[in-house]
Amino acid sequence: MKKYFTYILLLGFPLFGAQNRSIEKSGYQQNWTLLEQENEALAFDADIKLSDAETILDKKLFQLRNDFIAETKKQKIPLYNSSFNEIKPLIESSRLFNLIQTMPKGGLLHTHSGGLANAKWVIAAARKYKECYVYDQEDTKEFIFGQMAFFENGKVPKGFVNLNQKLASHPDFEKELIELLTLKRDNLCSYTDYWIEFEKRFQRINLLLPYRPFFKEYYLKGFQDLAKDKVQHVEIRYIFEELYDFQHGKYPLKTSITDLQDLVKEMHKSNPEFSLKLIYSSFKFFDNERIEKELETAFKLKKEFPDMISGFDLVADEAAGKSINFFQDNWVKLNELNKKYGVELPLFLHAGESNSVFNKNVLDIALLNNQRIGHGLNLIYFPKTMELIKKQNKLVEVSPISNQILGYVSDLRNHPARVLMSNGVQCSISSDDPSVYGYDGLSYDFWVAFVYWELDVKALKKLVFNSINYSSLNKNEKKNAIEHLNKQWNDFIQKANKELN
Repeated sequence: MKKYFTYILLLGFPLFGAQNRSIEKSGYQQNWTLLEQENEALAFDADIKLSDAETILDKKLFQLRNDFIAETKKQKIPLYNSSFNEIKPLIESSRLFNLIQTMPKGGLLHTHSGGLANAKWVIAAARKYKECYVYDQEDTKEFIFGQMAFFENGKVPKGFVNLNQKLASHPDFEKELIELLTLKRDNLCSYTDYWIEFEKRFQRINLLLPYRPFFKEYYLKGFQDLAKDKVQHVEIRYIFEELYDFQHGKYPLKTSITDLQDLVKEMHKSNPEFSLKLIYSSFKFFDNERIEKELETAFKLKKEFPDMISGFDLVADEAAGKSINFFQDNWVKLNELNKKYGVELPLFLHAGESNSVFNKNVLDIALLNNQRIGHGLNLIYFPKTMELIKKQNKLVEVSPISNQILGYVSDLRNHPARVLMSNGVQCSISSDDPSVYGYDGLSYDFWVAFVYWELDVKALKKLVFNSINYSSLNKNEKKNAIEHLNKQWNDFIQKANKELN
């Protein structure tokens, strides 16, 4: 008996202790799994259930991304320490990019007038007009080097030369002009410089766009490029100004709307599902009185074109312009304007395009009839506001490449959208001003998001469908757009799985 008791002492207690540790380990793992599930349940895409085909593609895309990253490491390419402009050729040569180009994107909810058609096309199209000139002298208060404009013969300001003649006599000038129309992060060294250079890109073409013949060419080209990249719906932050030509002079303000409607009809010949909305936009550096007049104009246009004008926004550098709160007297009068004109004009304000906690524009968003937020980068600094925006089911329009080029996010793995999405704030992907950043369409932004944010098919699907569900399409338009998108998405899943076999 003593011998058996010794065995129990030597072997039984250790076994009993091991069993306890095993139970503890099992309990730890159960708690870990539960915590993982609870975190996943908070994410913005928690409601998405993948089909078998989508699950299969998810695994293939996961492997495709891993293979790509492994290859960059093998070749010692500093993927995470490079700017978009530096890795653009690498993106374009990747199999993943080719696949994303075939993916339906839904809607582009955040882009600007003057930011659509690429620079090389702009130069080629503009030089066809004998009345197009370019300023080739040092900057003045009125004009800057590389600025293009249309002038009647005999009315050309000093410093401007005929664009076509300049390009014919100086072939290298085209390359220089392309550089002046696109913004690369690599050669800029400070936040202030980014915005000064950024705004100069728009200034160099802002005298081209009101010329009615060029206006029509420009937007048709922009829409065609987006449709080619599988974008079916576009919403432009549009700066309204009177169009003109030298035969008729200036046209009424609404002419740009009717011309754009005609262009959409033209698009329908090849892309019957294509749709367009305009968000009337003004500038943050105006005073209350000017914004009051702009709102009046926006409401008048909304009343006359209810299916084209969808809302109102204020644009410009948030660090330099006035805060959203500065215009609270204007926002208070919105209900009065709603009643006066018999239409509702929701806000789609830029807010939080900043790295600073002192920029509190996102606080206003939770208090206003503002269903979508342009950028929302610093929303993560205001947890209560972030919680409110989540409860109010408001969408953040995220533009990752724009955010890097303008200096807000260096390593895109650290983009605030990752925090927003994991906390259940709804997001969509936009390109902001692709022509200024040197690319077309939405595929580049989706590629960047997928690779740097470690997304999966569930997240991609949610981002794509959010862009229609949170669009300003009316109920019937949205229903038809979702039906089309569902068909396109299912076709994409099927073809992508075959492509990656």
